[in-house]
Amino acid sequence: MPRRTSLGDAHCAIAQALDVVGDWWTLLIVRDTARGVHRFDELQRELGLSRKVLAERLRLLVDADVLTRVPYQDRPPRHEYRLTPRGRALLPVLIALQDWGDTWVLGEGEMSATTPTQASQEARRVHELLGTRVPELRLRSADGEPGDPVADAAHTVLYCFPGAYARKDAYPPGWSAIPGAPGCTLESCTYRDRLAEFTAAGAAVRGVSTQRPDEQRAFAAKEGLRFPLLSDADLALTAALRLPTFRAAGVSRLKRLTLVVDAKRVVRHVQYPVTDVTASVETALRAVTRLRAPGS
Repeated sequence: MPRRTSLGDAHCAIAQALDVVGDWWTLLIVRDTARGVHRFDELQRELGLSRKVLAERLRLLVDADVLTRVPYQDRPPRHEYRLTPRGRALLPVLIALQDWGDTWVLGEGEMSATTPTQASQEARRVHELLGTRVPELRLRSADGEPGDPVADAAHTVLYCFPGAYARKDAYPPGWSAIPGAPGCTLESCTYRDRLAEFTAAGAAVRGVSTQRPDEQRAFAAKEGLRFPLLSDADLALTAALRLPTFRAAGVSRLKRLTLVVDAKRVVRHVQYPVTDVTASVETALRAVTRLRAPGS
């Protein structure tokens, strides 16, 4: 491994952090580990770097307590690499880099996410989730308990939204003027009103935002929602699926999108961008009905 030169500024947290994750391969390893790629050969295949370089970077991350080695096979001994709490704390850094790249490098950081799919790298990234698996992870429900976003059902509809609040004065300043932000209450209430149809089609509904569980709990109680809202405040799902975000009131917010995931955690249907929230609910219902049909 090339000899690392310490940045040496003991009083600068930025310099000290870059001493751990300043190499660009290092952050890409963290990115792919967050996506559910945990084994050496899988990481090498995803990243396309040499075994020697990958081994060196993994050793660095383990030594820095960003990753931990977890055995998965005894004979011969094999380990996979999992993010530690210190590693998971890097997820907001990854999302900030993605948001910056979408906005300033790809030039597609529109909050409304209304760029046509064929003209948007961001939209193509979301639609490429079709056929991929949602990794096993835990999001906190409105009662604060961690749970699997994929329900024990034939299909799970995961609709991601920027934010919804129980009181008008709880919304961030200027919320109604942010393109793509208004409409979350209407979307959730439409799913509420049509929940029986989704249940009859064998589908569970889950709403996901980056709000705190207490904010979601207050909103769910006010609107009488009968399905869970899940908090991705730690950005675990956002980082795992590289979902598009925007910043408002100092918080990374999910752009509006909908995924239908089957019982094997495979994404079977994607809606992005979502510009008509009531039509998107109807589209999700048609999708789960079609997927339930024999031979689908």
